[in-house]
Amino acid sequence: MKTNELISMLSSQVDPVDTREVVRNVRIAILIGAAASLLAVVFVLGVRTDLREMHAQVFLVAKLAFSLSVVILASHYLVKYIRPGGEFRVRFALTLLPFLAAMIIAAISLATAPRSNWETMVFGSYWLECLIAIPTVAVVPFAAIMAAVRLAAPTDLVHTGALAGLVAGGVSATAYALHCMDDLLLFIALWYGGTIVLCTVAGAVLGPKLLRW
Repeated sequence: MKTNELISMLSSQVDPVDTREVVRNVRIAILIGAAASLLAVVFVLGVRTDLREMHAQVFLVAKLAFSLSVVILASHYLVKYIRPGGEFRVRFALTLLPFLAAMIIAAISLATAPRSNWETMVFGSYWLECLIAIPTVAVVPFAAIMAAVRLAAPTDLVHTGALAGLVAGGVSATAYALHCMDDLLLFIALWYGGTIVLCTVAGAVLGPKLLRW
C-alpha cells in the first residue's frame, strides 16, 4: 500500500470532533466544582449568621460581584484557550478588569479613611482564615476543571493551567463569601484578590505537569 493510500484510508475513518462537547465538559466541571465548594463552606465553615441584615447583604453582593466576574471572564477565555491554537485568540488583559476595579475602589476607601484605621482595613479580623480557606476550597474545583481540560488537548499548558486556577479561585471565593464576616472593601480587594491570584499561580505551575500529553 502506498503512503497516500494509507493516509487516505486513515483519514476516512476519523469521526468529526464535537467541539461543543469541550465546552460542555468544562462547564459541567465548573458546576461540579461550584457545588463542592458550596457544600464545603456550608457544612464545614458555616454560613454567616447575619445575612438577614442589610449591611451584610450589601457587602455579600459586592463580594459576589467581584468573584463571579472573575469566574465568568476566566471561564469564557478558558474555553477558547483549551482548543489547539486558541491561545492566539485570547487577550488575558481583560481578566484583570475585576482586580483593577476592586483595587481602585479599595484605594479610594483607604484614601478617605483615617490613617489609624488602615491596619484594620488591610487585615480585618479573618485574613489568615481567608488566606487558607479560599485556596483549600479551590482544590476540588481545580481538579474537576483540569480533568475536563485534559480532554481538549491544549497546547499552551502554562497559561491553560493558570486560567483553570483563576476559575477555581473565583469559584472558591464565591462560596467563601457566604461565610466571611470581613466586609471592608480593602480586605476584599487584597485577600479575595490575592488568594485568587495565588490559585492562578498554582495553576500555572501545575499545568505542565497535569496536562502533559
